Amino acid sequence: MEYRVKHRKAKCREALQADFDAFDISEEFGFILEEPLTHLPDYYRAWIDLANNLAHLIESHKLRDLVHKMPVLSPHHLTSHRELRLAHLALGFITMGYVWQEGQHAPAQILPKALAWPYWMVSRRLGLPPILTYADSVLANWKLKDPTGDMEIGNMDLIFSFPGGETCRGFFMVSLLVEMAASSGIAGALEVMHAMKISDLVGIQKGLIRVTQSLKKMKETFQLMHNHVEATAFHGTLRIFVSGWRDNPMLPRGLLYEGVSTEPIFLSGGSAAQSSAIQCFDALLCIQHEEEAGAFLTRMRDYMLPPHRQLIETLSVCSSLRDFITARSGSDLCQAYNACVSALVDLRNYHLNTVAKYVIVPGNKARSLGCPFRGVGTMLNSTGTGGSNLMVFLKSVRNSTEKALITERSTTSRDAEM
Repeated sequence: MEYRVKHRKAKCREALQADFDAFDISEEFGFILEEPLTHLPDYYRAWIDLANNLAHLIESHKLRDLVHKMPVLSPHHLTSHRELRLAHLALGFITMGYVWQEGQHAPAQILPKALAWPYWMVSRRLGLPPILTYADSVLANWKLKDPTGDMEIGNMDLIFSFPGGETCRGFFMVSLLVEMAASSGIAGALEVMHAMKISDLVGIQKGLIRVTQSLKKMKETFQLMHNHVEATAFHGTLRIFVSGWRDNPMLPRGLLYEGVSTEPIFLSGGSAAQSSAIQCFDALLCIQHEEEAGAFLTRMRDYMLPPHRQLIETLSVCSSLRDFITARSGSDLCQAYNACVSALVDLRNYHLNTVAKYVIVPGNKARSLGCPFRGVGTMLNSTGTGGSNLMVFLKSVRNSTEKALITERSTTSRDAEM
């Protein structure tokens, strides 16, 4: 008996490790890029120098002039995944700085070839779009101040930064730590998936408990935002630099990528909807979003790395966990599922309230007091940086999550069908 238990646990560990390798994730870091590079081969010094000095160059209005003088560099000397990720990160930061250097009233309409062409080529190799994504600014934009120290906010810094000082650092660092908190839940989701295949009720319950604990840790970590991000600085200085050129009134005609396309390209800016972790939990728990919100979330998968996108799709096509549970009368399993859904509802409620503090309230003040020079002012007061109708979208996904809770009526109706 003891041998069989040990053998089963060993097989489970092997299956989980195979998943981690296939989907390019880890149990400790989840979707976060481990040990990102901070330097590229000397050939790419022009990119790294601009990205390292980006905040100063934007504030002194010198970035566009320096980009115009930048040579067109071939991306073919980039050989590893980490080099490609750093190049995509650097070119993404420079691109956002270039487009929005003069603020909401004078965004660039054309991205020069020296930026556009290598950015396009690097993006194709990674399977990402040529715009700064969540996978760049959050998952691949960190370093430890003391390499021997812990991965906590006091010992971490950004590789590249926008204007905004501590608010910029805090916004991306807290988002990164929320992703760290999600990592255990991703492993739990995989455990549930494997347990479902063999109808292992205990394994499913344990996996769901792990996901629930992870979601609670994510909410707890998210609260650090209030200690490190100042609302006026976020809305008036930082937010424009993560705004894209799709469904954006500041760039209604998109952006022309010189040397790449003769027609403007429309791309969404960075958004929490591009977090693979949250979409994995939705897929696992069989959350059915309303048509418009669901279409937006599906489109946001195009801004994720292909292996991460594949994990969401793999979880989505597995047997329905919710149907599996409602077809059984075991209350423990149902309670574990409902606790998990409730934790996701709590996280989404907290996100709603945080967005109100950092976007809606400062936006209303900007409307009454006059817009800051560079900030988005009222232009994106109801629109997310990804292009969604912000509060409508967030309330919709929260409500859809609540509807997934299994009630006594759900189980009764299922029994009637059977």
